Amino acid sequence: MTAPARPFRVLGLQQVAIGGPDKAALCALWVDLLGLAVTGSFRSERENVDEDILTLGLGTGAVELDLMQPIDPDKKPKVHDPALNHLGLWVDDLAAAVAWLSGQGVRFTPGGIRRGAAGHDVCFIHPKGDPAGAARGGEGVLIELVQAPPALIAALAAPAPPGPGPG
Repeated sequence: MTAPARPFRVLGLQQVAIGGPDKAALCALWVDLLGLAVTGSFRSERENVDEDILTLGLGTGAVELDLMQPIDPDKKPKVHDPALNHLGLWVDDLAAAVAWLSGQGVRFTPGGIRRGAAGHDVCFIHPKGDPAGAARGGEGVLIELVQAPPALIAALAAPAPPGPGPG
């Protein structure tokens, strides 16, 4: 399958979101035992989520680890099922990515582009395609596309320094 030229780039991993029925149990593992620090929190009735945000790494290499529990476990979205809820990817042009991927038949979750928990614009690729095969999904994975801020785009778009020469 040959697709037309892609008008955006995936720059790196922005976040990993992990859900459970009890956020305290997640924090007991990730904060108390593994030593990560809570750097923020987010709560949304509309998204049925109460989450603590942890950060690993620094600068352009920082990755969020979002520990999520549902506000109401009987409502959708069920942020705790599956436990590995979604992966977030930095993109250099979110609007272009959504437009191009939509044109390629990719299915997005309802809500379109919106402001995410960390303050960046986001949009989600649905984990499942259309059962009739009319749309593609994330092959079982919910994928969050996150608009990278200009400084991150500049840092990650810079050419890699040359490696060691032949020895």
